[in-house]
Amino acid sequence: MTSPTLPTADEIGDLFSNDDPVKAWDKTTRIIRRISPAYDASRAQTAFDDVIRLFHGEYPGYSAIKTLYHDLPHTLDVLLCAARLMHGMHLAGESLSDNEITLIVMAALMHDVGYAQTAGEESGTGAQYTQSHVQRGIDFMQRYLLARNFPSDFAVPLEPMIRSTDPGYPFEQIVFPNERARLLAQAVATADMVGQMADRTYLEKLLFLFLEFKEANFGNYRSKYDLLRQTKKFYEITLAKLNSSYRGLYTRLALHFKDAMGAEENYYLQSIEKNIAYLDKITARDEAEYLSMLKRGGIVERSRNLPYPE
Repeated sequence: MTSPTLPTADEIGDLFSNDDPVKAWDKTTRIIRRISPAYDASRAQTAFDDVIRLFHGEYPGYSAIKTLYHDLPHTLDVLLCAARLMHGMHLAGESLSDNEITLIVMAALMHDVGYAQTAGEESGTGAQYTQSHVQRGIDFMQRYLLARNFPSDFAVPLEPMIRSTDPGYPFEQIVFPNERARLLAQAVATADMVGQMADRTYLEKLLFLFLEFKEANFGNYRSKYDLLRQTKKFYEITLAKLNSSYRGLYTRLALHFKDAMGAEENYYLQSIEKNIAYLDKITARDEAEYLSMLKRGGIVERSRNLPYPE
């Protein structure tokens, strides 16, 4: 009997390479059809196309989204993680209806659209809305559903689903219309946290996150190095939240990979743990030396050349 072929390092790395919207959408729909072969993706496709237009500055009344941490690849990372998580939930017996799949896709796509700037808001990068971007995203979603003639009842679950991605808003204080909406929100919030922390350039992009926080006058981070140093504690808090508030749904990702790639491994968790282990090595170095250890994506140089204080 032939042993199953395990995924290669390149195939695993490709899981977290989501810069191309066309490829990301193709991956997403192929995963969704593992759950529901006859799934009608027309509404989700419309929302996807419009969010891409919004990021690119092609959506009426808005300029391009300019935040460098909360960028389009981040949203695509969250979308792909959400799709894989939904498939894992399906395999675990937590069935989702086609409408619920569409709601999760839309919430993943719109969870950071609050960074978009309307006409007259062109100053800054949009990062000044760090503390209000979730509510701004909810407001956008409500206007969007009306403009695109989506079902009026979509707004009821989408509002708390998007709000669940606000790290400053306690999940337990969110009001849900029913327990199904709570489950969908747990899936979206899980995908947001896991998707971004598994990014292979997560540690480098934290330099951009520092600049966003600086622009928003948010947090107590003295420097980029200080934010990196405090990220270990953020990871510990996030892991506790994933296991409690979000019901450990991230563990379902291993079922997706067993079915799709032949290995019951949670590649997201593995990638996160590698990032955190490397973070420990970085923060063990002197502050004057730590940037030499961040080599991916040319992000260090880009962050140095931006007009923000250190």
